[in-house]
Amino acid sequence: MKKFALATVIPILILSVVIPANASITTKVKVNDNLFITYDFENLDPILYDQTKANTQFDVSTIPNIIMQNFEKRNQTMLNWSLGPQTDIYDDVNRAIHISFFMGGSDIMSFIVNKTTMRRTHQVSTEWRRFQVNLTSDFTLDFTQHLAKPVAEWQKINATTFYYENRQTGTLDIFFYLILPSSASNIQVQGDTIFFDMPFSLEDQLLNSPFLPLAALAVALVIILIYKKAR
Repeated sequence: MKKFALATVIPILILSVVIPANASITTKVKVNDNLFITYDFENLDPILYDQTKANTQFDVSTIPNIIMQNFEKRNQTMLNWSLGPQTDIYDDVNRAIHISFFMGGSDIMSFIVNKTTMRRTHQVSTEWRRFQVNLTSDFTLDFTQHLAKPVAEWQKINATTFYYENRQTGTLDIFFYLILPSSASNIQVQGDTIFFDMPFSLEDQLLNSPFLPLAALAVALVIILIYKKAR
């Protein structure tokens, strides 16, 4: 009986050492002209942290490259990414990993211009968040499973912020924030796709102004007059 009790307790103790109760991954996606994406792995077990840091296959480019590869498998190539401001991802003092990058392209976000309402209607896809990544040779994070719930079923903690959490015993707690621009309006969600309106930018106003062709014509006439006088 004692042997049986000991056999059941040991795996629990090992599990608690590998994955502390307060270990978590917080993802924040700020939507603008592109997506600014951050992954914060916090309060990691010392062994897991050291093994991840020693894993040469895991660096600042690992996650965006996995996302790109997943899109390519679906023959979607209108996607790009670039490094964020923080390229040194490891925090030894707090046993944390911080990853940031920008992502954009028409396969992930696009917009149409409504000249009548003088607004842009944006469309943002969030399916890219589902992928698998190996932190070490024997520890894999399956965001496909952890983030299976569609965004349409997430909480809204304010008018422009969607929030989801997944707390599971024996794995990292998952927190995900998706933050739209503060001026976004008419926000709608269909499955994992978000639609919202934005007011025209100054560039949009100039390009769609009826006075722009007249201004171009005036400039052309001035050039012609100057050319004739020069002759």
